Amino acid sequence: MYEDHPYDISIEVAVEAPDLNTSAMHDLAVRVMRGEDIDAGVSLAILVTNDDEIRQMNHQFLGIDEPTDVLSFPDEVDDFVQGMSEEHLLGDIAISLPTAVRQAAEAGHSLEAELAHLLTHGILHLCGYDHVNSPEEEAQMRAREEHYLGDLALVHRH
Repeated sequence: MYEDHPYDISIEVAVEAPDLNTSAMHDLAVRVMRGEDIDAGVSLAILVTNDDEIRQMNHQFLGIDEPTDVLSFPDEVDDFVQGMSEEHLLGDIAISLPTAVRQAAEAGHSLEAELAHLLTHGILHLCGYDHVNSPEEEAQMRAREEHYLGDLALVHRH
């Protein structure tokens, strides 16, 4: 691994998104993973997809038959992006680009800011943070998001 690229981060864009800044997404993922003390050499798979595909994943894995903005899947045998068996995979993240576009417009900020929030949120889930179990855990996760992204008062919906 190169010093600048300590992680194997793959970004698959399965939708038409010519202006999507995958380089910025990669750099943010590295910054968050480094900040959370993830070992060098660990892999992360990111899928940017549409509402239909993320709705199918949400239904298949969580039993919720509706689209969502981001899903995180810790490394498991039956995940949607198969890593090599010897690979240490943090997990998979799926982001719905159409939902991110809508949420950015509703919040009045850039798509890049919305995607940064969703990606950071997804990685923190893979690192063990959650926001549904208690107000304390929600506050801790939000504090970590704000550590990486700045003030999320206008962005935060989770």
